[in-house]
Amino acid sequence: MRIRPMGDKARKSHIRAIKDFAAFLGHSPDTSTPEELRAYQLHMTDTGVTPSTFNTRTIALRFFFGIACGREDMKRFMRFKTKLKKLPMVFSVQEVSDLLMATPGPGLKYQAALCISYGAGPRASEVCNLKISDIDSDRMLIHVDQGKGGKDRNVMLSPGLLSLLREYWKEARP
Repeated sequence: MRIRPMGDKARKSHIRAIKDFAAFLGHSPDTSTPEELRAYQLHMTDTGVTPSTFNTRTIALRFFFGIACGREDMKRFMRFKTKLKKLPMVFSVQEVSDLLMATPGPGLKYQAALCISYGAGPRASEVCNLKISDIDSDRMLIHVDQGKGGKDRNVMLSPGLLSLLREYWKEARP
């Protein structure tokens, strides 16, 4: 797992899933049979494991059997669960305006951070790590450096958000 580009959380999740499988079996998981694997997946379904946890554990088992044990044949007995897709709740223009106006403090620091997060869509940790050099006003982009998974990406910058960021820069000179 350390050789592959797998983060710490993913590694811990895989280990936790294999431990759970071993606890269910009562013996070493590398000697399990397809029937035991199916029984484990039925056990997860019966105990109400969420689809995302179910799929995370299945991915860990696929890695375990395919890479660690060299038992590629076990992969064909694993199934994934589909998640129910719900439409996201969309705020009205008034609700977004009320939310942005309720930001604390003197100054525009928190309002600017919330506007970047809501308007451009980067994750909270990505917003916290932004630098002035990440704002490209010529191309109307925000460069996210080493975001989730250690990947760089660009997000769109609206003209209204750019003007707010300029006001914040004039006020605070971060």
